[in-house]
Amino acid sequence: MHNPRTLTRLIRTLGILLLSCCAFATHAASDSDPAQHATATFAGGCFWCMEPPFDKLDGVISTTSGYIGGHKDNPTYKQVSSGGTGHTEAVQIVYDPARVSYEELLNEFWHNIDPTNANGQFCDYGSQYRSEIFYHDDTQKAQAEQSRTALLELKPFEADIVTGITRASTFYPAEDYHQDYYTKNPVRYKFYRYGCGRDKRLEELWGKQQDAK
Repeated sequence: MHNPRTLTRLIRTLGILLLSCCAFATHAASDSDPAQHATATFAGGCFWCMEPPFDKLDGVISTTSGYIGGHKDNPTYKQVSSGGTGHTEAVQIVYDPARVSYEELLNEFWHNIDPTNANGQFCDYGSQYRSEIFYHDDTQKAQAEQSRTALLELKPFEADIVTGITRASTFYPAEDYHQDYYTKNPVRYKFYRYGCGRDKRLEELWGKQQDAK
């Protein structure tokens, strides 16, 4: 049987360690000031597939799937997917510019879309799956235009780049079951991604990439 005094000392030691961990966690969280966070919004076809590439970047605080660029308030997935609202599926990113730059986000965006497809992305057709950069201020606009110009000059592929650059309008978060779909339903997500030919086409355009799935 353990000595009661020994157990008491052990419990106190564990308590101190837990308090220290909590204090460290609080301090770490406070290092990222929400007041300094910025927002980026990109459309690249199925929003399920656009969350993972950004989630893996250090400095990205959150990714939210939703709808933007249309004319109907509070659209539903059914309405958007039918193509009648003018919206496109998009992902909105909250990030810490001190840890990840907008240029880095743009680079990740380009390498996860087919910028040569004017009528959707991969196996999804229609304007509701169009690729587009939605800028939130003039700086983002300039950087987006510079990145597109750089691609046009580099010409990594023969076809024209048709991805639009548009001022961000109201962003409507998608229904809860769409958020983090790749973690909630990994088997269905991977089946969809493979069946849609997304990674095959991305490799044709950009070469072999790190697994963003």
